[in-house]
Amino acid sequence: MDLVGMMSIALLLVLLSTNSHAISSCNGPCQTLDDCQGQLICINGICSDDPNLGTQICGTGGGGQSVPTSDDGGCDSSGNLQCDGISYPTFTCSPQVTSSTQAILTNNDFSQGGDGGDPSQCDEQYQDNLERIVALLTGWFDDKSRCRKMIQIIYIKTGSSVIARVVDQCDSMNGCEASHAYRPPCQNDIVDGLDAV
Repeated sequence: MDLVGMMSIALLLVLLSTNSHAISSCNGPCQTLDDCQGQLICINGICSDDPNLGTQICGTGGGGQSVPTSDDGGCDSSGNLQCDGISYPTFTCSPQVTSSTQAILTNNDFSQGGDGGDPSQCDEQYQDNLERIVALLTGWFDDKSRCRKMIQIIYIKTGSSVIARVVDQCDSMNGCEASHAYRPPCQNDIVDGLDAV
């Protein structure tokens, strides 16, 4: 493969899998109860405090639950979006990209009727779920400037890597409505990809 046109980043990702154990902490993505560490519980795809246990590991202790931000690399939250009583930080920027920028790889279905919501922003089409494709955060997506660019994703634990094509934005400003498949805004350290990635 010709790497000349590749976007010059190598994202180090924590790979999430449904058949691993306790892989996410506060505000981390999840699909089952076993995906969350300690006394956290998977609520609406996010590892959160367990209201039945009364834990306050992630919350602010106030009226509504607050999802904390991760290390944002100098990118401050631009506000909050309320979804079902949970406050999610929103971002217009993303952490600075270097050869060691770390992110969390989440799973998405870019096909029609999948959990990705509307068609991909780069070509206004639904995508084949067998391709190696990703959606980048709002800041990294940079108003479609990275559409169809190739990125290298390196799995931290093994050092193995894969090349994937950018086809969409993982929106860190909006969410919780039909066009975003009722998912909350993306965290500030997410790359959304297919199983092939």
